[in-house]
Amino acid sequence: MANLSSKELTGIEEQLGQEEVLVKKYKMYAQMSTDPQLKTKCEQIAAKHQNHYTKLLNQLS
Repeated sequence: MANLSSKELTGIEEQLGQEEVLVKKYKMYAQMSTDPQLKTKCEQIAAKHQNHYTKLLNQLS
């Protein structure tokens, strides 16, 4: 890991929180959906944001 400034760390932490909220939100939307296409799209979006979360988390390790 590169040495990150406190400002960069704060930015990554904030983005992690936002990505976590988006994952939860789109998983909830997928569970609530009765339309198979919409359900699939919400699951795909949740997976995309989970991937973003994982990549950001890897920047901290």
